[in-house]
Amino acid sequence: MLLVTTGCNTVPQVPAGPARDVHAEIEQRIPAKTPDRDGWAADIQTALAAQRIEPNTENICAVLAVIEQESGYRADPPVDNLPQIARQEIRRRASAVRIPGLMVDAGLKIRALDGISYGDKLARVRTERDLSRLYEEIIDRVPMGRRLFAGKNPVQTGGAMQVGIPFAQAHAQGYPYPVQSSIRDEVFSRRGGIYFGTMHLLGYQTPYTRKVHRFADYNAGWYASRNAAFQSAVAMATGITLELDGDVLVPDAALDKPGQTERAVRSLGPQLGMDERLIRRALEQADTLAFSDSELHHRVFDLAEARAGHALPRAMIPGIRLDSPKITRELTTEWFANRVDERYRQCLAR
Repeated sequence: MLLVTTGCNTVPQVPAGPARDVHAEIEQRIPAKTPDRDGWAADIQTALAAQRIEPNTENICAVLAVIEQESGYRADPPVDNLPQIARQEIRRRASAVRIPGLMVDAGLKIRALDGISYGDKLARVRTERDLSRLYEEIIDRVPMGRRLFAGKNPVQTGGAMQVGIPFAQAHAQGYPYPVQSSIRDEVFSRRGGIYFGTMHLLGYQTPYTRKVHRFADYNAGWYASRNAAFQSAVAMATGITLELDGDVLVPDAALDKPGQTERAVRSLGPQLGMDERLIRRALEQADTLAFSDSELHHRVFDLAEARAGHALPRAMIPGIRLDSPKITRELTTEWFANRVDERYRQCLAR
Protein backbone atom coordinates (compact mmCIF):
# COMPACT_ATOMS: atom_id res chain seq x y z
CA MET A 1 0.00 0.00 0.00
CA LEU A 2 1.34 3.42 -0.95
CA LEU A 3 1.21 6.52 1.25
CA VAL A 4 0.78 10.04 0.00
CA THR A 5 1.29 13.16 2.12
CA THR A 6 -1.22 16.00 1.88
CA GLY A 7 -0.35 18.89 4.16
CA CYS A 8 0.06 17.49 7.70
CA ASN A 9 -1.88 14.28 7.05
CA THR A 10 -0.57 11.01 5.66
CA VAL A 11 -3.33 8.99 4.08
CA PRO A 12 -3.39 5.66 2.23
CA GLN A 13 -3.43 6.09 -1.52
CA VAL A 14 -5.55 3.69 -3.58
CA PRO A 15 -3.19 2.01 -6.06
CA ALA A 16 -3.87 2.17 -9.75
CA GLY A 17 -4.76 -0.92 -11.77
CA PRO A 18 -6.75 -3.92 -10.55
CA ALA A 19 -7.29 -2.49 -7.04
CA ARG A 20 -9.57 0.15 -8.56
CA ASP A 21 -11.93 -2.69 -9.51
CA VAL A 22 -12.19 -3.60 -5.82
CA HIS A 23 -13.05 0.01 -5.00
CA ALA A 24 -15.69 0.04 -7.74
CA GLU A 25 -17.25 -3.19 -6.48
CA ILE A 26 -17.40 -1.94 -2.90
CA GLU A 27 -19.02 1.30 -4.01
CA GLN A 28 -21.51 -0.58 -6.19
CA ARG A 29 -22.59 -2.77 -3.28
CA ILE A 30 -23.16 0.14 -0.90
CA PRO A 31 -26.86 1.20 -0.99
CA ALA A 32 -27.34 3.83 -3.66
CA LYS A 33 -28.76 6.52 -1.34
CA THR A 34 -25.73 6.45 0.98
CA PRO A 35 -23.90 9.82 1.07
CA ASP A 36 -20.25 9.69 -0.04
CA ARG A 37 -20.23 6.11 -1.25
CA ASP A 38 -16.79 6.75 -2.72
CA GLY A 39 -15.40 7.71 0.71
CA TRP A 40 -16.93 4.68 2.41
CA ALA A 41 -15.54 2.43 -0.31
CA ALA A 42 -12.05 3.92 0.04
CA ASP A 43 -11.99 3.38 3.81
CA ILE A 44 -13.22 -0.21 3.47
CA GLN A 45 -10.70 -0.96 0.74
CA THR A 46 -7.90 0.43 2.90
CA ALA A 47 -9.01 -1.62 5.92
CA LEU A 48 -8.96 -4.82 3.89
CA ALA A 49 -5.64 -4.04 2.22
CA ALA A 50 -3.85 -2.94 5.40
CA GLN A 51 -4.89 -6.17 7.15
CA ARG A 52 -4.17 -8.36 4.12
CA ILE A 53 -7.75 -9.62 4.09
CA GLU A 54 -8.89 -10.99 0.74
CA PRO A 55 -11.15 -8.33 -0.84
CA ASN A 56 -13.55 -10.88 -2.28
CA THR A 57 -17.28 -10.28 -2.58
CA GLU A 58 -18.09 -12.31 0.53
CA ASN A 59 -15.73 -10.30 2.75
CA ILE A 60 -16.83 -7.00 1.26
CA CYS A 61 -20.48 -7.82 1.87
CA ALA A 62 -19.77 -9.05 5.40
CA VAL A 63 -18.26 -5.67 6.30
CA LEU A 64 -21.07 -3.77 4.60
CA ALA A 65 -23.72 -5.85 6.36
CA VAL A 66 -22.30 -5.04 9.81
CA ILE A 67 -22.00 -1.34 8.95
CA GLU A 68 -25.60 -1.24 7.74
CA GLN A 69 -26.87 -3.06 10.83
CA GLU A 70 -24.87 -1.13 13.40
CA SER A 71 -25.02 2.42 12.07
CA GLY A 72 -26.87 2.69 8.77
CA TYR A 73 -23.69 4.15 7.22
CA ARG A 74 -23.13 6.86 9.80
CA ALA A 75 -19.61 7.19 11.16
CA ASP A 76 -20.78 8.37 14.58
CA PRO A 77 -24.47 7.45 14.77
CA PRO A 78 -26.82 9.31 17.13
CA VAL A 79 -28.29 7.32 20.03
CA ASP A 80 -31.91 7.82 21.07
CA ASN A 81 -32.38 9.26 24.58
CA LEU A 82 -28.61 9.37 25.15
CA PRO A 83 -28.70 12.17 27.79
CA GLN A 84 -31.20 10.19 29.89
CA ILE A 85 -29.21 6.97 29.45
CA ALA A 86 -26.03 8.79 30.52
CA ARG A 87 -27.66 10.33 33.61
CA GLN A 88 -29.01 6.94 34.67
CA GLU A 89 -25.54 5.44 34.29
CA ILE A 90 -23.98 8.22 36.35
CA ARG A 91 -26.53 7.72 39.12
CA ARG A 92 -26.04 3.94 39.03
CA ARG A 93 -22.29 4.33 39.39
CA ALA A 94 -22.70 6.94 42.12
CA SER A 95 -24.91 4.57 44.08
CA ALA A 96 -22.39 1.75 43.66
CA VAL A 97 -19.59 3.84 45.22
CA ARG A 98 -21.93 5.53 47.74
CA ILE A 99 -21.75 9.03 46.33
CA PRO A 100 -24.94 10.90 47.38
CA GLY A 101 -27.25 12.17 44.67
CA LEU A 102 -26.87 15.72 45.94
CA MET A 103 -23.12 15.51 45.38
CA VAL A 104 -23.69 14.25 41.84
CA ASP A 105 -26.03 17.16 41.13
CA ALA A 106 -23.48 19.59 42.56
CA GLY A 107 -20.74 18.10 40.43
CA LEU A 108 -22.78 18.46 37.26
CA LYS A 109 -23.36 22.14 38.08
CA ILE A 110 -19.62 22.81 37.84
CA ARG A 111 -18.85 24.88 34.76
CA ALA A 112 -16.40 23.71 32.12
CA LEU A 113 -13.74 25.99 30.65
CA ASP A 114 -16.25 27.27 28.09
CA GLY A 115 -18.60 28.40 30.89
CA ILE A 116 -21.25 25.74 30.27
CA SER A 117 -22.13 23.43 33.16
CA TYR A 118 -21.45 19.72 32.78
CA GLY A 119 -25.13 19.06 33.38
CA ASP A 120 -26.04 21.25 30.40
CA LYS A 121 -23.35 19.59 28.31
CA LEU A 122 -24.75 16.19 29.26
CA ALA A 123 -28.21 17.28 28.12
CA ARG A 124 -26.79 18.09 24.67
CA VAL A 125 -24.94 14.85 23.86
CA ARG A 126 -26.30 13.01 20.84
CA THR A 127 -23.60 10.49 19.91
CA GLU A 128 -21.22 8.18 21.73
CA ARG A 129 -18.31 10.37 20.64
CA ASP A 130 -19.98 13.37 22.32
CA LEU A 131 -20.53 11.35 25.49
CA SER A 132 -17.05 9.82 25.48
CA ARG A 133 -15.40 13.23 25.27
CA LEU A 134 -17.64 14.60 28.01
CA TYR A 135 -16.83 11.66 30.29
CA GLU A 136 -13.10 12.24 29.70
CA GLU A 137 -13.54 15.87 30.74
CA ILE A 138 -15.58 14.94 33.83
CA ILE A 139 -12.94 12.40 34.88
CA ASP A 140 -10.21 15.01 34.50
CA ARG A 141 -11.92 18.11 35.91
CA VAL A 142 -14.83 17.25 38.22
CA PRO A 143 -13.64 16.33 41.76
CA MET A 144 -15.79 13.21 42.02
CA GLY A 145 -15.23 12.23 38.38
CA ARG A 146 -12.31 9.87 38.84
CA ARG A 147 -14.00 8.12 41.75
CA LEU A 148 -17.31 7.96 39.93
CA PHE A 149 -15.84 6.26 36.85
CA ALA A 150 -12.81 4.60 38.52
CA GLY A 151 -10.67 6.52 36.03
CA LYS A 152 -12.24 4.57 33.15
CA ASN A 153 -14.43 6.02 30.40
CA PRO A 154 -17.76 4.11 30.45
CA VAL A 155 -18.21 4.40 26.67
CA GLN A 156 -16.75 1.11 25.47
CA THR A 157 -18.08 0.82 21.89
CA GLY A 158 -18.39 3.25 19.05
CA GLY A 159 -18.19 4.11 15.39
CA ALA A 160 -19.82 2.88 12.22
CA MET A 161 -19.39 -0.78 13.20
CA GLN A 162 -19.88 -0.32 16.97
CA VAL A 163 -16.55 -2.01 17.65
CA GLY A 164 -15.19 -2.32 21.18
CA ILE A 165 -12.77 0.45 22.10
CA PRO A 166 -10.64 -1.86 24.31
CA PHE A 167 -10.36 -4.20 21.28
CA ALA A 168 -9.15 -1.32 19.10
CA GLN A 169 -6.64 -0.18 21.70
CA ALA A 170 -5.28 -3.72 21.99
CA HIS A 171 -4.95 -4.09 18.20
CA ALA A 172 -3.63 -0.65 17.26
CA GLN A 173 -0.30 -1.88 15.92
CA GLY A 174 -0.28 -1.54 12.14
CA TYR A 175 -3.06 1.07 12.08
CA PRO A 176 -2.46 2.73 8.69
CA TYR A 177 -3.51 6.29 9.55
CA PRO A 178 -1.88 9.00 11.66
CA VAL A 179 -3.48 9.05 15.11
CA GLN A 180 -4.63 12.62 15.68
CA SER A 181 -5.55 12.30 19.36
CA SER A 182 -6.04 8.73 20.56
CA ILE A 183 -7.17 5.33 19.34
CA ARG A 184 -10.41 5.94 21.24
CA ASP A 185 -11.07 8.99 19.09
CA GLU A 186 -10.07 7.10 15.93
CA VAL A 187 -12.82 4.53 16.59
CA PHE A 188 -15.39 7.33 16.28
CA SER A 189 -14.03 8.37 12.89
CA ARG A 190 -15.26 6.61 9.78
CA ARG A 191 -11.85 5.29 8.83
CA GLY A 192 -11.03 4.06 12.35
CA GLY A 193 -14.42 2.51 13.00
CA ILE A 194 -14.21 0.62 9.72
CA TYR A 195 -10.59 -0.47 10.23
CA PHE A 196 -11.06 -1.92 13.72
CA GLY A 197 -14.56 -3.24 12.97
CA THR A 198 -13.20 -5.08 9.94
CA MET A 199 -10.44 -6.55 12.09
CA HIS A 200 -12.91 -7.74 14.70
CA LEU A 201 -15.10 -9.30 12.01
CA LEU A 202 -12.54 -10.79 9.63
CA GLY A 203 -9.11 -10.48 11.25
CA TYR A 204 -8.91 -14.01 12.64
CA GLN A 205 -9.05 -17.53 11.23
CA THR A 206 -12.07 -19.69 12.02
CA PRO A 207 -13.28 -23.22 11.31
CA TYR A 208 -16.65 -21.87 10.13
CA THR A 209 -18.29 -22.67 6.83
CA ARG A 210 -21.01 -20.00 7.15
CA LYS A 211 -20.62 -16.26 7.65
CA VAL A 212 -23.52 -16.19 10.13
CA HIS A 213 -21.20 -17.63 12.78
CA ARG A 214 -18.73 -14.79 12.25
CA PHE A 215 -21.61 -12.38 12.69
CA ALA A 216 -22.50 -14.10 15.96
CA ASP A 217 -18.84 -13.86 17.06
CA TYR A 218 -18.86 -10.17 16.19
CA ASN A 219 -21.52 -9.73 18.83
CA ALA A 220 -20.38 -12.35 21.36
CA GLY A 221 -16.59 -12.47 20.92
CA TRP A 222 -14.08 -14.38 18.82
CA TYR A 223 -14.79 -18.13 18.63
CA ALA A 224 -18.02 -17.84 20.64
CA SER A 225 -19.92 -19.88 18.03
CA ARG A 226 -17.30 -22.65 18.02
CA ASN A 227 -17.23 -22.66 21.81
CA ALA A 228 -21.04 -22.73 22.12
CA ALA A 229 -21.07 -25.86 19.95
CA PHE A 230 -18.41 -27.36 22.24
CA GLN A 231 -20.58 -26.58 25.27
CA SER A 232 -23.50 -28.28 23.55
CA ALA A 233 -21.34 -31.38 22.99
CA VAL A 234 -20.27 -31.33 26.65
CA ALA A 235 -23.93 -31.15 27.69
CA MET A 236 -24.76 -34.10 25.42
CA ALA A 237 -21.83 -36.18 26.70
CA THR A 238 -22.54 -35.49 30.39
CA GLY A 239 -26.29 -34.97 30.54
CA ILE A 240 -25.60 -31.70 32.38
CA THR A 241 -27.56 -28.64 31.27
CA LEU A 242 -25.22 -25.82 30.34
CA GLU A 243 -25.70 -22.23 29.29
CA LEU A 244 -24.51 -22.18 25.67
CA ASP A 245 -22.94 -18.72 25.80
CA GLY A 246 -19.53 -19.48 24.29
CA ASP A 247 -17.69 -18.77 27.56
CA VAL A 248 -16.04 -22.09 28.35
CA LEU A 249 -13.61 -20.75 30.94
CA VAL A 250 -14.15 -18.18 33.70
CA PRO A 251 -11.42 -15.54 33.32
CA ASP A 252 -8.72 -15.74 36.01
CA ALA A 253 -10.60 -18.48 37.88
CA ALA A 254 -8.56 -20.44 40.43
CA LEU A 255 -8.11 -24.12 39.62
CA ASP A 256 -10.30 -25.05 42.57
CA LYS A 257 -13.08 -22.65 41.47
CA PRO A 258 -14.02 -23.75 37.94
CA GLY A 259 -17.01 -22.40 36.03
CA GLN A 260 -19.99 -24.52 35.01
CA THR A 261 -18.58 -25.68 31.66
CA GLU A 262 -15.20 -26.59 33.15
CA ARG A 263 -16.89 -28.53 35.97
CA ALA A 264 -18.91 -30.49 33.43
CA VAL A 265 -15.82 -31.28 31.36
CA ARG A 266 -14.00 -32.44 34.49
CA SER A 267 -16.79 -34.94 35.16
CA LEU A 268 -15.66 -36.61 31.92
CA GLY A 269 -12.06 -36.76 33.12
CA PRO A 270 -11.77 -40.57 33.39
CA GLN A 271 -13.30 -41.08 29.93
CA LEU A 272 -11.09 -38.35 28.47
CA GLY A 273 -7.98 -39.64 30.18
CA MET A 274 -7.29 -36.10 31.41
CA ASP A 275 -6.94 -34.64 34.89
CA GLU A 276 -8.15 -31.18 35.93
CA ARG A 277 -4.84 -29.50 35.08
CA LEU A 278 -4.76 -30.93 31.56
CA ILE A 279 -8.39 -29.92 31.08
CA ARG A 280 -7.68 -26.37 32.30
CA ARG A 281 -4.66 -26.11 30.00
CA ALA A 282 -6.76 -27.21 27.03
CA LEU A 283 -9.62 -24.83 27.85
CA GLU A 284 -7.16 -21.96 28.03
CA GLN A 285 -6.86 -22.34 24.23
CA ALA A 286 -10.56 -21.63 23.75
CA ASP A 287 -9.90 -18.12 22.44
CA THR A 288 -7.70 -19.48 19.64
CA LEU A 289 -8.19 -21.51 16.47
CA ALA A 290 -5.92 -24.23 17.93
CA PHE A 291 -8.68 -25.33 20.32
CA SER A 292 -10.59 -26.82 17.37
CA ASP A 293 -7.75 -29.34 16.84
CA SER A 294 -7.05 -30.03 20.51
CA GLU A 295 -7.33 -33.51 22.00
CA LEU A 296 -9.97 -32.26 24.43
CA HIS A 297 -12.16 -30.92 21.63
CA HIS A 298 -11.90 -34.13 19.61
CA ARG A 299 -12.50 -36.45 22.56
CA VAL A 300 -15.52 -34.54 23.87
CA PHE A 301 -17.16 -34.64 20.44
CA ASP A 302 -16.37 -38.37 20.10
CA LEU A 303 -18.14 -39.04 23.42
CA ALA A 304 -21.06 -36.73 22.60
CA GLU A 305 -21.63 -38.15 19.12
CA ALA A 306 -21.46 -41.71 20.42
CA ARG A 307 -24.22 -40.85 22.89
CA ALA A 308 -26.28 -38.84 20.38
CA GLY A 309 -25.92 -41.41 17.60
CA HIS A 310 -25.25 -38.78 14.97
CA ALA A 311 -22.81 -36.01 14.03
CA LEU A 312 -23.01 -32.78 16.00
CA PRO A 313 -22.43 -29.25 14.67
CA ARG A 314 -19.02 -27.66 15.24
CA ALA A 315 -20.49 -24.15 15.26
CA MET A 316 -23.64 -22.85 16.97
CA ILE A 317 -24.95 -19.34 17.57
CA PRO A 318 -24.53 -18.60 21.30
CA GLY A 319 -27.66 -18.14 23.38
CA ILE A 320 -27.00 -14.66 24.74
CA ARG A 321 -29.49 -11.95 25.59
CA LEU A 322 -28.16 -8.52 24.66
CA ASP A 323 -27.81 -6.21 27.62
CA SER A 324 -27.27 -2.52 26.95
CA PRO A 325 -29.04 0.64 28.07
CA LYS A 326 -29.22 1.57 24.37
CA ILE A 327 -31.45 -1.46 23.67
CA THR A 328 -35.13 -0.88 24.43
CA ARG A 329 -36.45 -4.35 23.57
CA GLU A 330 -35.40 -7.91 24.24
CA LEU A 331 -32.78 -8.91 21.67
CA THR A 332 -30.31 -11.77 21.42
CA THR A 333 -27.07 -12.69 19.68
CA GLU A 334 -29.13 -14.97 17.44
CA TRP A 335 -31.32 -12.04 16.40
CA PHE A 336 -28.23 -9.95 15.65
CA ALA A 337 -26.44 -12.67 13.68
CA ASN A 338 -29.49 -13.51 11.58
CA ARG A 339 -30.27 -9.85 10.92
CA VAL A 340 -26.74 -9.19 9.70
CA ASP A 341 -26.80 -12.40 7.67
CA GLU A 342 -29.97 -11.19 5.96
CA ARG A 343 -28.26 -7.91 5.04
CA TYR A 344 -25.19 -9.89 3.89
CA ARG A 345 -27.31 -11.94 1.48
CA GLN A 346 -28.98 -8.81 0.16
CA CYS A 347 -25.56 -7.34 -0.51
CA LEU A 348 -24.44 -10.45 -2.38
CA ALA A 349 -27.51 -10.08 -4.60
CA ARG A 350 -26.95 -6.37 -5.32
